[in-house]
Amino acid sequence: MEGETTGKFDIVVYGATGFTGALVAEYLFQSHGDISWAIAGRSQTKLDAIKHQLGAPELATLVADSDSVEDMTRLAAQSRVIISTVGPYARYGTNLLEACAAEGTHYCDLTGEPQWMAAVFERVSSAAEESGARLIHCCGFDSIPSDLGVFVAQKTMMEKHGLYASTVSGRMGQSKGAVSGGTVASMLLAVEQAVNDPIARKAMNDPYALYPAELEPGTDGPDQKGVQWDDSFESWTGPFVMAAINSKVVRRSNALASLLYGADFSYNESMLTSNRRAALLLAGGTAVGTAAFAIGPLRRLIAKRLPQPGEGPTLSERESGFFEFFVQAHHPEDAAKDVRIKVRGKRDPGYGATSRMIAQAGLSLAFDDLDVEGGIWTPASGLGDHLVERLATVDIHFEEVSL
Repeated sequence: MEGETTGKFDIVVYGATGFTGALVAEYLFQSHGDISWAIAGRSQTKLDAIKHQLGAPELATLVADSDSVEDMTRLAAQSRVIISTVGPYARYGTNLLEACAAEGTHYCDLTGEPQWMAAVFERVSSAAEESGARLIHCCGFDSIPSDLGVFVAQKTMMEKHGLYASTVSGRMGQSKGAVSGGTVASMLLAVEQAVNDPIARKAMNDPYALYPAELEPGTDGPDQKGVQWDDSFESWTGPFVMAAINSKVVRRSNALASLLYGADFSYNESMLTSNRRAALLLAGGTAVGTAAFAIGPLRRLIAKRLPQPGEGPTLSERESGFFEFFVQAHHPEDAAKDVRIKVRGKRDPGYGATSRMIAQAGLSLAFDDLDVEGGIWTPASGLGDHLVERLATVDIHFEEVSL
């Protein structure tokens, strides 16, 4: 057994009938079947279908509706850790998050919705601190490679040169994989909320939206929207769509670590391209797409042609996918002493890799001797080295590479 139970399940996967949730359940069943765990969702029929698909007739199932406070409270009370794959979280996630905070149940999710996170922090933080619940958002491709990549780069910088970098760059490299239907749904809802709600719009655009309220924001501006030349990587770069959440999470990690990297810590993120033309096309396409999504009728028309929640690639497509992400910590005095970390992962980032990332985050919450108490943490500030080590077992590695 990976750990002792206390009359509760070690882990409950909520949203196991969705595409990504089913992949999380499949991974846990195949690789960690000795833990006490269950799957949960709104439909007993669909849960039974997952059990049949897994060949796991004895697997426990829990029926719970995200709209019901009573159901979410009962669900949280039955487990030490909840892994939630039910998005968009701004629509389906608040009751469960509040229930976990109240019940002292650890929790992790896949949200990439800063407007939701910023809105619930104040409501949930004090309850989580009092109950001891560790709540960790963004435990998938957004934002583990960025957040843990910076964590590893800064740790390496300290070990090699005795200081932390005040400026760090994240660069998305090559990848192969499809955008998940759940991610599309979350992005569409975020855009809708940003158009209709000035508070949500402010959170989406504020680089420090996830900063603790008591801290003075740093000096970082908006994420890159145009084309830039990067001397460090000797490459043209364009906007990276995930930067909108990743950069905010990285800045929150520094804040939660008592500004370990300095109050003036700066982080930027973009995508490496093969040439200037590719960077221009990326920037132009991003701008056009953003403008189109802001128009309601056009947004709904486009949405019908994008992947839908529950849809996803085949097994062979997931297994043949990969990603690489680079983090460069810039030495304040000597560029030759910069530290570059390559985050490389097998399987497509949105499904195969993400399902293993959040599974390992949940396992870490359940079984690792973590240094933090109750509260709303990031992957780096809450799980740190424990998660880095666990991810190596699922083909996601953080390694220093030469400049």
